[in-house]
Amino acid sequence: MRAGSLIFTTMLLNLREKYKKEVIPEMMKKFGWASPMAVPRITKVVINSGFGKTVSGKGSGEREIVEKYISDNLIAMAGQKPSLRKAKKSIAAFKLREGVNVGAAITLRGGRMYDFLGKLIYLVLPRKRDFRGLNPKSISKTGELSIGFREHTLFPEVKIEREKNIFGLEIVIATTAKNKEEALDLFKLMGFPFER
Repeated sequence: MRAGSLIFTTMLLNLREKYKKEVIPEMMKKFGWASPMAVPRITKVVINSGFGKTVSGKGSGEREIVEKYISDNLIAMAGQKPSLRKAKKSIAAFKLREGVNVGAAITLRGGRMYDFLGKLIYLVLPRKRDFRGLNPKSISKTGELSIGFREHTLFPEVKIEREKNIFGLEIVIATTAKNKEEALDLFKLMGFPFER
């Protein structure tokens, strides 16, 4: 095992511990909470990818190949099978029929969520071209952080040489924070890089 992979494994293992040992005491001190249960936490990570544009106008055989290709890549990235999302109504201008698969989504919780977040913070975000940090405006009033990727090839599981179709995806990280300020402090203490 190389030293770099050992360091990365240690970082992954320590993300949950970091929350318990560093984030909770720091936020209790800053906001004056008496109980650790009042401290906001990350509840789930949702990974979305829409492939409506990619499959519109293609025959059913080609569409199934693209759907399988995107699903297989999402499984490799997240370690979990995605659920397919269907079109609710037909739109002729977009060559879209009701009931056709237009996207895939994965919801991560628990250990898989922390594994994915560790990979996102320490590997994927630094690989983004011209990355200067996440924009604090991407946190909603309800404390959710949304990160968009134009290319899925930033993830280490994806072999760039084999890729024919590059697709985008969105990652939404949900928290129990009551407002934007609490969520921003939580994300910063967890190690998310934000713009200065």
